[in-house]
Amino acid sequence: MTGVGVGGLFDPERVAVVGATDREGSVGRAVLENLDSFDGEVVAVNPSRDSVLGYRCHDSLADVPDIDLAVVVVPPSVAVEVVRAAGESGIENVVVITAGFGEAGSEGAARERDLAAVADEYGLTLVGPNSLGIMSTPASMNATFGPADALPGSMSFMSQSGAFITAALDWAGDQGIGFRHVVSLGNEAVLDETDFVEAWGDDETSVVLGYLEGISDGRAFIDTARDVTDETPVVLVKSGRTEAGAQAASSHTGTIAGSDAAYEAGLDQAGVVRAENVQQLFDYARALDGLPLPDSDSVAVVTNAGGPGVMATDAVGDSTLSMASFTDETLDALADALPENANRYNPVDVIGDAGVERFRTALDTVLGDPNVGAAVVVAAPTAVLDYADLAEVVGEAQDAHGLPVAAVLMGGSRAAEPAARLRESGVPNYFDPARAVDSLDALARQRRIAERDYEPPREFDVDREAAREILEEAADRGETRLGVEAMGLLDAYGIPTPEGGIAETPEDAVSLAHEVEGDVVMKIVSPDILHKSDIGGVKVGVPNEGVYDAYEDLVSRARNYQPDATVLGVQVQELVDTDRGTETILGVNRDPQFGPLVLFGLGGIFVEVMEDTTVRVAPVSEREADGMLSDIHAAPLLRGARGREPADLDALRESIERLSQLATDFPAILELDINPLVATADGVQAVDVRLTIDPDDL
Repeated sequence: MTGVGVGGLFDPERVAVVGATDREGSVGRAVLENLDSFDGEVVAVNPSRDSVLGYRCHDSLADVPDIDLAVVVVPPSVAVEVVRAAGESGIENVVVITAGFGEAGSEGAARERDLAAVADEYGLTLVGPNSLGIMSTPASMNATFGPADALPGSMSFMSQSGAFITAALDWAGDQGIGFRHVVSLGNEAVLDETDFVEAWGDDETSVVLGYLEGISDGRAFIDTARDVTDETPVVLVKSGRTEAGAQAASSHTGTIAGSDAAYEAGLDQAGVVRAENVQQLFDYARALDGLPLPDSDSVAVVTNAGGPGVMATDAVGDSTLSMASFTDETLDALADALPENANRYNPVDVIGDAGVERFRTALDTVLGDPNVGAAVVVAAPTAVLDYADLAEVVGEAQDAHGLPVAAVLMGGSRAAEPAARLRESGVPNYFDPARAVDSLDALARQRRIAERDYEPPREFDVDREAAREILEEAADRGETRLGVEAMGLLDAYGIPTPEGGIAETPEDAVSLAHEVEGDVVMKIVSPDILHKSDIGGVKVGVPNEGVYDAYEDLVSRARNYQPDATVLGVQVQELVDTDRGTETILGVNRDPQFGPLVLFGLGGIFVEVMEDTTVRVAPVSEREADGMLSDIHAAPLLRGARGREPADLDALRESIERLSQLATDFPAILELDINPLVATADGVQAVDVRLTIDPDDL
């Protein structure tokens, strides 16, 4: 995020088109023609023309005073100098439609860096380059080369794909969906998605919509959107679900916490309602733009068709919502009002011969039930039901009760005009009951987002210098991968580890074993041998009298496996009874956009098979850590399911927070696995650790 704001982009009084032309099929002509309806003054700039499409042409921006917005459509070779001229002329807002920058190889990337430097020098609010342009319906401004204007509305829409904007606006126009502002982000040399989320959170935008292929600065986006989404919903489609990040990772954590897991976690922590596809994006948008938020997650279904009513019920079961249980008063009222063969329980089936008044009575009755937070009205066309009248009834019921109602007036042309009436009342209409329920689910998610209070992460008293020394010593040895020799990192950050230490001789091993009660675990310590079990580099349950020989055997195995391996010694460790607890995994993976991700889940031998894990972006707060404990499918095991002794959840929660602090404090840690982290009723113990570091970040 640039921090320069987007101030005057959407309310200029004078707009200059630099590169204006009357050549058929040109971008410069399309932009100029689209600005015909602009409320302010349009100025054409082109030194090769005297006039263009009736506009007098000026040689340069320096010739025209008081320009509020410059739209640049010149060739890439001169675009940077045109932007510099804009800065020198005192113009603060620039849209660079010109392509041929970062998307066009190394030469274009260098040109884009120059463009960003000029924008920084003059403090420009700059959109693009490689942008379709921007629109503002309050100003009647279409500064794009798209084929159509947006309808007026209260939602604002940004996209990293210009083609997506043209297609979406065409479809939205047919659906009667309007927008306040529209931005094609282009290459985001200066302004990015975070800037517009922040700006639209402060203006009259009702819902922020976006199509994103990536986020420039994940941490800044989370911090900004977290503030905005308390009041203004943000709904995004994030494309580019990829396993590339996972394929490049070398640890369990890195493999599981791939690219999309980072976005899933980051968007959730930011308070964004994520849509999986374009249909969901606009379904959610219409609901959030027109409907009040529900005061609970319980839904009532009122229908004249049994099958579609069951479909709606199934959709509720697949969502975060629940079917409302009616009070006795509601059930009695429905019994009095409905025919004997109607169903008064949820879903309420008013049966096929229902007219609009029967629908009205049933809908008013269920919306008056204190157990109902929202309703879905599902109607199939019949000869006795007028959809136009039903649309009026649904809108009136929502206004009267102040609860969200989604409509499913099934049909084609018969439903078109009534659906438009519903839109005027803010009620969305869908052909598919599942889409209606899904949209109510988005409303419920937004209510939870608005209700949650952000708490900063706890700051623990840790030994940063001891941790730094361990990492720097490894870097001095030329090591980038560490194993149990780095257990001291966990000790420094207060994550419990078993008693023991690293022995450099058999005698040291015997001495350490005598300090530990009972049998011990012994592991070869070598940065060159990470998968120790594969070479027999781990011995479990070694008695004191067998420690000397076990030491020599482990070192011998390592030498035979890899003669040139660096062997630092043998770890002698207290034997942890894993049968008493639950083996979990706690890890870190550094994402290029969001920074350190903290992963928690079922560990031990199950981590790759079950993949029962959850991810958050660090730093992780106590509440977020608590959510991680609940997210995994194995959560009942931690709570003591089927007679098991419950794990110490406080210790698990604190370990997540402490590892989050470690990852935040040391960007040099690229990946880290604690596997297993054994959780018992008495606390937790980190039995094994391995990590990858980048010495250049120390």
